[in-house]
Formats: sequence, C-alpha cells, structure tokens
Amino acid sequence: MPSTRFDRYASPPKVTTMTNASPPWYAISGAPSSGKTTTVRLLAARGHRTTEEQARAIITEEMAQGRTLEEVRGAGEWFQEVILERQLRLESELDPDETVFLDRGIPDGLAYERFLNLTPNPELADASRRSRYRRVFVLDPLDFIADRGRIEDGETQTNLHHAILSTYVELGFDVVEVPVLPPEERVDFILANV
Repeated sequence: MPSTRFDRYASPPKVTTMTNASPPWYAISGAPSSGKTTTVRLLAARGHRTTEEQARAIITEEMAQGRTLEEVRGAGEWFQEVILERQLRLESELDPDETVFLDRGIPDGLAYERFLNLTPNPELADASRRSRYRRVFVLDPLDFIADRGRIEDGETQTNLHHAILSTYVELGFDVVEVPVLPPEERVDFILANV
C-alpha cells in the first residue's frame, strides 16, 4: 500500500468532555455486525443528515482496484491513517450548527489501533482527544454476520465492542449504549436520547 501523509486541518477547539456547547453531532458506533449501517440508513430515511463510514468506503475503493480485503485490512497502520485523513476532512466540512449522525467517530480508529496492537499514531490519539461529538451511541452487538467488508468473527466482535466502548468512555464522551432492538426501535431510542 502506498504511504500517505494527510494535510493538517484547522485545529478544532480542545474539548475532552462533550457538552451542549459541542456541535450537535452524534457518533453512531459499535463493533462489526452491530447494526450500525442499518441504523444510520434508517436515520437518513427519516430525513436526518448522516455520513458514510470511511473504512467501508476505503475498502470498497481498494477492492475495486483489485486488492483483496485481507490486503487492505492487513495494512493496519496505513488503513487507520487513511481513515483518519478521510474522517478529519469529512468533519472539517460539516456545519457546526447542523445536527449530524456520523457513521463512526475518530476515536473508533484509536480503539481499533489499540485492539490490533498497531504502532501508535500520535496524530490519531490527538485527533481523538480533540474530536467533538455531543453524544456517542454505541450499539450492542447483534448475532455476528460475515460480509465482504469484514474479517472478524464473533469473539473478535465482542472484544471490539468492549474496546470501542472503553475508548470513548476513557476520552470523556457522553456515551449511551443502545440495546438490541428491532431496527426502527433502535432509531427511536437514539432520537429519544439526543
């Protein structure tokens, strides 16, 4: 994989705990096969502004160029750096006054970096500390279903769930755990807790 250096983005305010002064941005997070994509799509269908998961977009692009999922995901440090670059760019373009539901937040990358024992990226750690979400919704895992964008298994799913949850809590985010419910009820639960 080619290496990449991402541009420096304007420094957002240093925020470690999220408050109502944070933009009305809500990160939707969770382990693979937690219903995240379905939840975000349902929020969009109800007329809410949402964003695409950057990791999935990168995987799709790389596989379209002939790389395998294992090659893309196996280049761990590169993959996390490109995700961070894309997520920073995406968030720098968001209106701080608009309510947005994001498919993953920057600290997801930090959780994956730690979980996969990758070489620590100080820029990822710094961006995670400075990221601004009013609240983070972490979806409880569903029964694991493999797909073309996943290399995990059920045990890895559970461990990643705990890694993601603990990373956001450690960083001081207001975290709401979303229980396993039918998809529309999960969306109702999230909207009732924004």
